[in-house]
Amino acid sequence: MTIAGIGFAGLIIAVIGVSIGACVQSALGFGLGLISAPVLALIDLRFVPGPLIFLGMTIAMLVAHRERSSLDISAVKWAIFGRIPGSVLGSLAVVALADRWLAVLLGVTLLAAVIASVAGVRVPLNARTLFGAGTISGFSGTTTSIGGPPMALLFQHQSGPELRSSMAAFMSFGAAVSLIILSAFGGYGADELRLTALLAPPALAGYVAGRWTTGYLDRGRVRPAILIFSALAATAILIRELIHTI
Repeated sequence: MTIAGIGFAGLIIAVIGVSIGACVQSALGFGLGLISAPVLALIDLRFVPGPLIFLGMTIAMLVAHRERSSLDISAVKWAIFGRIPGSVLGSLAVVALADRWLAVLLGVTLLAAVIASVAGVRVPLNARTLFGAGTISGFSGTTTSIGGPPMALLFQHQSGPELRSSMAAFMSFGAAVSLIILSAFGGYGADELRLTALLAPPALAGYVAGRWTTGYLDRGRVRPAILIFSALAATAILIRELIHTI
Protein backbone atom coordinates (compact mmCIF):
# COMPACT_ATOMS: atom_id res chain seq x y z
CA MET A 1 0.00 0.00 0.00
CA THR A 2 1.33 3.44 -0.95
CA ILE A 3 0.11 7.00 -0.54
CA ALA A 4 1.51 9.57 -3.00
CA GLY A 5 4.09 6.95 -3.94
CA ILE A 6 5.25 6.49 -0.32
CA GLY A 7 5.05 3.14 1.44
CA PHE A 8 2.95 2.75 4.58
CA ALA A 9 5.97 2.16 6.82
CA GLY A 10 7.75 5.21 5.42
CA LEU A 11 4.65 7.32 5.92
CA ILE A 12 4.36 6.27 9.57
CA ILE A 13 8.01 7.19 10.18
CA ALA A 14 7.48 10.54 8.43
CA VAL A 15 4.44 11.27 10.59
CA ILE A 16 6.36 10.51 13.78
CA GLY A 17 9.37 12.60 12.69
CA VAL A 18 7.27 15.61 11.75
CA SER A 19 5.17 15.37 14.93
CA ILE A 20 8.25 15.40 17.15
CA GLY A 21 9.90 18.19 15.14
CA ALA A 22 6.77 20.34 15.26
CA CYS A 23 6.47 19.74 19.01
CA VAL A 24 10.03 20.96 19.58
CA GLN A 25 9.52 24.00 17.35
CA SER A 26 6.29 24.86 19.16
CA ALA A 27 8.10 24.73 22.50
CA LEU A 28 11.41 26.36 21.54
CA GLY A 29 10.72 28.36 18.39
CA PHE A 30 12.93 26.16 16.18
CA GLY A 31 13.64 22.48 15.61
CA LEU A 32 11.29 21.19 12.89
CA GLY A 33 13.96 21.18 10.17
CA LEU A 34 16.68 19.94 12.52
CA ILE A 35 14.70 16.86 13.59
CA SER A 36 12.49 16.16 10.58
CA ALA A 37 14.71 16.93 7.58
CA PRO A 38 17.09 13.94 7.97
CA VAL A 39 14.16 11.54 8.47
CA LEU A 40 12.11 12.87 5.55
CA ALA A 41 15.10 12.96 3.21
CA LEU A 42 15.71 9.26 3.82
CA ILE A 43 12.07 8.41 3.09
CA ASP A 44 11.49 10.59 0.02
CA LEU A 45 13.57 13.55 -1.19
CA ARG A 46 10.38 15.25 -2.40
CA PHE A 47 9.63 16.13 1.22
CA VAL A 48 12.59 18.53 1.36
CA PRO A 49 12.99 21.37 1.14
CA GLY A 50 9.59 22.69 -0.11
CA PRO A 51 7.00 20.82 1.99
CA LEU A 52 9.13 21.03 5.13
CA ILE A 53 9.68 24.78 4.66
CA PHE A 54 5.92 25.31 4.24
CA LEU A 55 5.17 23.31 7.40
CA GLY A 56 7.88 25.18 9.30
CA MET A 57 6.43 28.51 8.20
CA THR A 58 2.96 27.44 9.33
CA ILE A 59 4.14 26.33 12.77
CA ALA A 60 6.22 29.50 13.15
CA MET A 61 3.22 31.69 12.33
CA LEU A 62 1.07 29.83 14.85
CA VAL A 63 3.71 30.26 17.55
CA ALA A 64 4.17 33.95 16.66
CA HIS A 65 0.43 34.52 17.06
CA ARG A 66 0.29 32.53 20.31
CA GLU A 67 3.19 34.45 21.86
CA ARG A 68 2.43 37.81 20.21
CA SER A 69 2.16 39.65 23.54
CA SER A 70 5.88 38.97 24.16
CA LEU A 71 7.15 39.93 20.70
CA ASP A 72 9.65 42.79 20.47
CA ILE A 73 9.51 43.56 16.76
CA SER A 74 12.11 46.33 17.10
CA ALA A 75 14.70 43.67 17.99
CA VAL A 76 13.61 41.05 15.49
CA LYS A 77 13.71 43.51 12.58
CA TRP A 78 17.50 43.74 12.79
CA ALA A 79 17.79 39.98 12.52
CA ILE A 80 15.41 40.02 9.54
CA PHE A 81 17.53 42.69 7.86
CA GLY A 82 20.56 40.45 8.39
CA ARG A 83 18.79 37.40 7.01
CA ILE A 84 18.60 38.91 3.51
CA PRO A 85 22.36 39.39 2.82
CA GLY A 86 23.04 36.12 4.63
CA SER A 87 20.77 34.26 2.23
CA VAL A 88 22.40 35.95 -0.75
CA LEU A 89 25.89 35.08 0.51
CA GLY A 90 24.76 31.52 1.13
CA SER A 91 23.45 31.20 -2.42
CA LEU A 92 26.74 32.52 -3.82
CA ALA A 93 28.73 30.20 -1.56
CA VAL A 94 26.77 27.16 -2.67
CA VAL A 95 27.73 27.95 -6.26
CA ALA A 96 31.36 28.88 -5.60
CA LEU A 97 32.44 26.55 -2.78
CA ALA A 98 32.14 22.87 -1.93
CA ASP A 99 29.04 22.12 0.17
CA ARG A 100 31.15 19.89 2.41
CA TRP A 101 33.39 22.69 3.64
CA LEU A 102 30.46 25.03 4.17
CA ALA A 103 28.72 22.44 6.34
CA VAL A 104 31.89 21.68 8.31
CA LEU A 105 32.44 25.40 8.90
CA LEU A 106 28.90 25.80 10.21
CA GLY A 107 29.15 22.72 12.44
CA VAL A 108 32.41 23.84 14.00
CA THR A 109 31.10 27.39 14.50
CA LEU A 110 27.94 26.17 16.22
CA LEU A 111 29.88 23.86 18.53
CA ALA A 112 32.27 26.70 19.41
CA ALA A 113 29.28 28.96 20.20
CA VAL A 114 27.72 26.29 22.45
CA ILE A 115 31.01 25.71 24.29
CA ALA A 116 31.50 29.46 24.76
CA SER A 117 27.94 29.77 26.12
CA VAL A 118 28.47 26.93 28.59
CA ALA A 119 31.74 28.59 29.65
CA GLY A 120 29.82 31.74 30.55
CA VAL A 121 30.51 33.96 27.54
CA ARG A 122 27.46 36.16 26.98
CA VAL A 123 26.90 38.06 23.74
CA PRO A 124 24.97 41.33 24.22
CA LEU A 125 21.60 41.62 22.52
CA ASN A 126 21.78 44.72 20.33
CA ALA A 127 21.31 45.82 16.73
CA ARG A 128 24.78 44.67 15.63
CA THR A 129 24.60 41.21 17.18
CA LEU A 130 21.02 40.69 15.95
CA PHE A 131 22.03 41.68 12.42
CA GLY A 132 25.07 39.38 12.63
CA ALA A 133 23.08 36.43 13.95
CA GLY A 134 20.45 36.99 11.26
CA THR A 135 23.16 36.99 8.59
CA ILE A 136 24.70 33.77 9.91
CA SER A 137 21.26 32.19 10.14
CA GLY A 138 20.43 33.18 6.57
CA PHE A 139 23.76 31.82 5.37
CA SER A 140 23.45 28.52 7.25
CA GLY A 141 19.79 28.11 6.39
CA THR A 142 20.57 28.49 2.69
CA THR A 143 23.62 26.22 2.67
CA THR A 144 22.57 23.49 5.12
CA SER A 145 18.79 23.99 5.74
CA ILE A 146 19.50 24.54 9.45
CA GLY A 147 19.05 28.22 10.27
CA GLY A 148 17.52 28.24 13.75
CA PRO A 149 20.45 27.58 16.14
CA PRO A 150 22.48 30.77 15.46
CA MET A 151 19.49 32.94 16.38
CA ALA A 152 18.44 30.73 19.29
CA LEU A 153 21.91 30.94 20.83
CA LEU A 154 21.68 34.73 20.78
CA PHE A 155 18.23 34.67 22.46
CA GLN A 156 19.13 31.92 24.95
CA HIS A 157 18.99 34.23 27.98
CA GLN A 158 15.52 35.57 27.16
CA SER A 159 12.38 34.22 28.82
CA GLY A 160 10.53 31.36 27.15
CA PRO A 161 7.76 33.53 25.64
CA GLU A 162 10.27 36.14 24.43
CA LEU A 163 12.44 33.48 22.84
CA ARG A 164 9.56 31.73 21.10
CA SER A 165 7.96 34.93 19.81
CA SER A 166 11.25 36.29 18.46
CA MET A 167 12.27 32.99 16.86
CA ALA A 168 8.81 32.45 15.39
CA ALA A 169 8.68 35.91 13.81
CA PHE A 170 12.17 35.51 12.37
CA MET A 171 11.57 31.96 11.10
CA SER A 172 8.23 32.95 9.54
CA PHE A 173 9.92 35.62 7.46
CA GLY A 174 12.81 33.38 6.44
CA ALA A 175 10.57 30.50 5.45
CA ALA A 176 8.27 32.76 3.44
CA VAL A 177 11.22 34.18 1.48
CA SER A 178 12.62 30.70 0.82
CA LEU A 179 9.23 29.43 -0.32
CA ILE A 180 8.79 32.33 -2.73
CA ILE A 181 12.22 31.68 -4.24
CA LEU A 182 11.53 27.94 -4.50
CA SER A 183 8.20 28.56 -6.22
CA ALA A 184 9.77 31.01 -8.66
CA PHE A 185 12.31 28.39 -9.73
CA GLY A 186 9.82 25.52 -9.91
CA GLY A 187 10.83 23.91 -6.65
CA TYR A 188 7.38 24.06 -5.09
CA GLY A 189 4.42 23.02 -7.17
CA ALA A 190 1.35 20.79 -7.12
CA ASP A 191 3.25 17.64 -6.13
CA GLU A 192 4.98 19.38 -3.21
CA LEU A 193 1.65 20.89 -2.14
CA ARG A 194 0.10 17.40 -1.93
CA LEU A 195 2.99 16.17 0.21
CA THR A 196 2.63 19.22 2.44
CA ALA A 197 -1.07 18.47 2.93
CA LEU A 198 -0.17 14.85 3.75
CA LEU A 199 2.03 15.92 6.67
CA ALA A 200 -0.03 18.91 7.82
CA PRO A 201 -2.14 16.95 10.39
CA PRO A 202 0.86 15.48 12.30
CA ALA A 203 2.60 18.87 12.17
CA LEU A 204 -0.42 20.56 13.73
CA ALA A 205 -0.69 17.78 16.31
CA GLY A 206 2.95 18.35 17.21
CA TYR A 207 2.30 22.08 17.56
CA VAL A 208 -0.53 21.41 20.01
CA ALA A 209 1.62 18.96 21.99
CA GLY A 210 4.39 21.57 22.13
CA ARG A 211 2.05 23.97 23.91
CA TRP A 212 1.87 21.51 26.81
CA THR A 213 5.67 21.44 27.19
CA THR A 214 6.20 25.21 27.31
CA GLY A 215 5.36 25.41 31.00
CA TYR A 216 7.95 22.72 31.76
CA LEU A 217 10.64 24.49 29.72
CA ASP A 218 9.85 27.93 31.07
CA ARG A 219 10.80 26.80 34.57
CA GLY A 220 14.50 27.45 33.92
CA ARG A 221 14.96 24.81 31.22
CA VAL A 222 14.82 26.93 28.04
CA ARG A 223 18.54 27.72 27.89
CA PRO A 224 19.71 24.11 28.48
CA ALA A 225 17.29 22.93 25.79
CA ILE A 226 18.67 25.48 23.30
CA LEU A 227 22.26 24.47 24.03
CA ILE A 228 21.43 20.77 23.70
CA PHE A 229 19.59 21.13 20.38
CA SER A 230 22.22 23.50 18.97
CA ALA A 231 24.95 21.03 19.90
CA LEU A 232 22.92 18.22 18.33
CA ALA A 233 22.55 20.26 15.14
CA ALA A 234 26.30 20.88 14.93
CA THR A 235 27.11 17.25 15.67
CA ALA A 236 24.58 15.99 13.11
CA ILE A 237 26.09 18.22 10.42
CA LEU A 238 29.65 17.07 11.16
CA ILE A 239 28.69 13.37 11.31
CA ARG A 240 26.80 13.67 8.02
CA GLU A 241 29.82 15.17 6.30
CA LEU A 242 32.13 12.56 7.84
CA ILE A 243 29.91 9.77 6.51
CA HIS A 244 29.87 11.33 3.06
CA THR A 245 33.66 11.60 3.12
CA ILE A 246 34.06 7.93 4.03
